[in-house]
Amino acid sequence: MSFAFFRNLTKPRPAQTEEREHHVAGRTLPLRIVENERARRLTLRIDAGGQSLRITVPPGLRQGEVERFLTRHQGWLEQRLAKVPDRPQVRPGIKIPLRGVPHLVVHEPGKRGTVVVGADETGPTLTIHGDRLHLPRRVADFLKREAKRDIEALVLRHTGAIGRKAKSVRFKDTSSRWGSCTADGNLSFSWRIMMAPPPVINYLVAHEVAHLKEMNHGPKFWKLCEELCPDTERCRAWLKKNGGALQAIAFE
Repeated sequence: MSFAFFRNLTKPRPAQTEEREHHVAGRTLPLRIVENERARRLTLRIDAGGQSLRITVPPGLRQGEVERFLTRHQGWLEQRLAKVPDRPQVRPGIKIPLRGVPHLVVHEPGKRGTVVVGADETGPTLTIHGDRLHLPRRVADFLKREAKRDIEALVLRHTGAIGRKAKSVRFKDTSSRWGSCTADGNLSFSWRIMMAPPPVINYLVAHEVAHLKEMNHGPKFWKLCEELCPDTERCRAWLKKNGGALQAIAFE
């Protein structure tokens, strides 16, 4: 895909996005190149706890500029990725957050494969029954169910507030974004957001629902987002600061 686009002075064109892979430090990482009309220079970011890369580019930039930019920053990427800790694996004894609260993962193999939220003398727990081999997948499935319940209710609340309907609500495990809204009203969310505090979950849903009315990130969009979620700025900052750690948790 080329970023050598001609500008149309009479009708704004949609921002362009390219998704591909980039090889660095002996690893192959997803790379997302996103055009932003407000960008004045190229910026490179390591997302998802070191599991993906993102480049933001100004409109009309040629592909060759992106390649030269990547080449110049290859050493920087290698140094930064070398400092990224190994992905924490979901296993007995580890703590993972549920709605922002750390829960100790406990394995009890002698029962049918279920997940039970509880507490012991050490604090909140997630007790997983069944075969140890399937424990990470069972925790992931549990988070997906929790996401479906909470987020679908929040979608109904926020769509009711703006007088728009979502065509569908889907759940994925995406490494480059927490949510999305298509032009025809399909909403998608990363089920990993259930590890964030409830206000952050609410912000994410408000953000994507706001796109049903404002398919951009202009002033009208942010005004609407703040009407739906008055705590938008704080929640947005929390997700930017802590989201990578949630994305880095390995459920396989």
